[in-house]
Amino acid sequence: MSDHVYRVTEIVGSSDASVSEAIHGALERASKTLRNLDWFEVLHIRGSIGEDARPSYQVTMKVGFRLEEPHDA
Repeated sequence: MSDHVYRVTEIVGSSDASVSEAIHGALERASKTLRNLDWFEVLHIRGSIGEDARPSYQVTMKVGFRLEEPHDA
């Protein structure tokens, strides 16, 4: 088993549908610009109440991605 080094960054996802959709949308978008995503941790869940008491969800999370090994010069 090899050792890994991770970089951690914080992202925020939002959805009018659910907390799960907010997480999924944020991870899907992050995967378009970050390689080697391995894990996430939900830090905060917030919501707002719109017209007709409809909720909107916002999820703040940390994501960890493995740093690539440098190529030998």
